[in-house]
Amino acid sequence: MAQTLLTITTDGQGLYEFTDRAVDFVRNASSGDGLLTLFVRHTSCSLVVQENADPDVRRDLNAFFRRLVPPSDDASMSWVRHTIEGPDDMPAHIKAALNAVSLSIPVSGGKLMLGTWQGIYLFEHRDRPHRREVMLHLGS
Repeated sequence: MAQTLLTITTDGQGLYEFTDRAVDFVRNASSGDGLLTLFVRHTSCSLVVQENADPDVRRDLNAFFRRLVPPSDDASMSWVRHTIEGPDDMPAHIKAALNAVSLSIPVSGGKLMLGTWQGIYLFEHRDRPHRREVMLHLGS
C-alpha cells in the first residue's frame, strides 16, 4: 500500500491532465499488480478519464457542461438559491455531482492499465484559479 496527495493548480474551468504524475507515483510505489484509487477533496470539481490525443475533445466537453449547467445568473437558472460565492459556484457543485469525484484504475506489472488515448484529468468547474488536492492510493 502507498499513497500520496497531489496538488493541481487550475486557472479556471477546464480539464487539467495529470496522467504523468499518476504514472510516476505508481512506478515508484510498486512493480506489481493492484488498484489505483484517486479521490478529489473538493465539491466543485471532479475527476474524469478521457481522451488525451485531440484537445478538441476537452474543449467540447467543457463547452457541453457550460451549456448543460449555465451560470446561476442565466435566466434558466433562476431557481438556484446558493449564489453567495458567485454565479459559477452552484453550477460547479451540480457539475461535480454529475461527474465522478473518485476513480479506480487497475495496475498490472507496475503500470496503469489505461487505454492508448486515455488520460486522467481534474475537471475544474469554477471560473477562478484554485489549488485542488487529489489523493492517490495504491492498494494490492
